[in-house]
Amino acid sequence: MDNSLIMTGLVNVLSFTNVALVIGGTLLGLFVGAMPGLSATMALALLLPLTFSMEPASGLSMLAALYVGASYGGSIAAILLRTPGTPSAAATVLDGFPLSQQGKAGQALGVSLFASFFGGLLSGVALLTAAPLLGVMVLKFGPVELFAIAVLGITIIGSLSQGSVISGLLSGALGLLLSTVGMDLITGTPRMTFGNINLFSGIEFTVALIGLFSIPQALLLIEKAHGTQKVASRITDRLIPRLSELRRLMPNILRSSGIGIVTGLIPGTGGDTASWFAYNEAKRFARDKSRFGKGDLAGVAAPEAANNAVVGGALIPTIALGIPGSSSTAILLGALMVQGILPGPNLLTDYGDVTYTLIWAVIMANIGLLVVGLMFTRMCVAVTRIPDSFVACAIITLCVIGAFAINNSLFEVGLMLGFGLFGYWMQKAGISPAPMVIGLILGPVMETSFQQSMLIGQGRMGIFLDSPIAVVLLCIAALSILQATPLFRWLRTAVGGRRQTQR
Repeated sequence: MDNSLIMTGLVNVLSFTNVALVIGGTLLGLFVGAMPGLSATMALALLLPLTFSMEPASGLSMLAALYVGASYGGSIAAILLRTPGTPSAAATVLDGFPLSQQGKAGQALGVSLFASFFGGLLSGVALLTAAPLLGVMVLKFGPVELFAIAVLGITIIGSLSQGSVISGLLSGALGLLLSTVGMDLITGTPRMTFGNINLFSGIEFTVALIGLFSIPQALLLIEKAHGTQKVASRITDRLIPRLSELRRLMPNILRSSGIGIVTGLIPGTGGDTASWFAYNEAKRFARDKSRFGKGDLAGVAAPEAANNAVVGGALIPTIALGIPGSSSTAILLGALMVQGILPGPNLLTDYGDVTYTLIWAVIMANIGLLVVGLMFTRMCVAVTRIPDSFVACAIITLCVIGAFAINNSLFEVGLMLGFGLFGYWMQKAGISPAPMVIGLILGPVMETSFQQSMLIGQGRMGIFLDSPIAVVLLCIAALSILQATPLFRWLRTAVGGRRQTQR
């Protein structure tokens, strides 16, 4: 662990510019998360073009703060409207909304805020501790191991995405295919450009990102814009929870934070998985289980602590291995690529100052979340009442501006809209766009490391079996596919049935 780089990152994040960006990003994430139907991933994709003119450390600090803020902001709509502001806040609805009906909306939001703060802070500390330790290990990685990591990233994300394994893997494979558009990395030969000079430099990652995540969200909002009018509960009680309440909830918060960190470590899982897992565990450990679903504060604290703890957990494989732990961390990797920093194990060495600034920004953003949350949570009630049609129009406008601003090209605006319509179809078909995004990110890494490995092995495919690390990683990738196939599920059911019969 390089202490000098850790201190460099701390000094960077404490600069006036970065502190202002962290506070601003947290506040923006708070408002975005509070708007029902929007997600942290969509907001990150939409605001990624803003970081083009910033220093890498500053841009990443703002995006990380937005990620943290949106993770808590989703609970505001969940508690006040019974509508999760983000998918990961779905579990918070079960006890949060009943509390608001009982006139305890402020109490529920206060517990949600402090649980999010503790969960996020603990995950930030875990990130600061674990990422450098993994970084020391991956210093031994060469092209062969990098190729195995890229394969593992694609297969894990594909097999754990929503819908069937086949659809997830096809989505990842399509992302890999799209990453090859443009000039060959070794020979400089144009590939799949169809003679269009605009495609010679490849498909701009940000264009695909904005289209796949933001346009479908806007179209879905337009679909339900004529539904029932949103009427939010009012905050009439105190927001800051009593010390006795926090002391009683602390074991639950610590346990849920651990669940969130561990869940975040597994690529492809997200805050929604961790939230439901933590909620179930909180209910299992509760003395009076009958109170859950009727307004128990533990039912609010558990999912919110786990939800925010996922942020740091998901960033551990992202930083140490270059494998995005979630679609949101994939966009953070995209922000690095925009700055000319390729994802992979070299993040902690060659770009250690930027990486440690990002890690400290996550910790700083959680401290900022507590301050900003106490100041602006009451104001966010007004955000929940904004009509969906207005939000959708604003999203589409920002998408067009963002896509055009990348290279001042109308072609890329059209490309973004094309990705948007395709992403909308994917949403309707139940196919996750996340594996496609991971494929776009890891495609260049996979291609370069494969070609380098072939040169090292003189064209011999057995080179991938010469490295024990690569063999282990490729076996894990194969198992991640097999465990989600119908054959594996049938075998597991058959073995389980046989054991039941023997009993």
